[in-house]
Amino acid sequence: MKKIINYFKESYYELTQKVSWPTWDELQNSSIVVSIASLIIALLVFVMDFTFGIQHISFGEFIWKGLLGYLYGA
Repeated sequence: MKKIINYFKESYYELTQKVSWPTWDELQNSSIVVSIASLIIALLVFVMDFTFGIQHISFGEFIWKGLLGYLYGA
């Protein structure tokens, strides 16, 4: 039991004294970078889904089914 208590004490000390936490400006910049990267990846996936979801029905007629159409359609 003493080892467990010592572990928590040392963990608390390390988190409060030794860890260098980012500043508020660094957190904001990081969140902006993550948001932009997520948006770019989402747009890329949408473009791929849109492109590969076009199906040829008959001469000159196409239908867009998309990935979800393949997964949930009959």
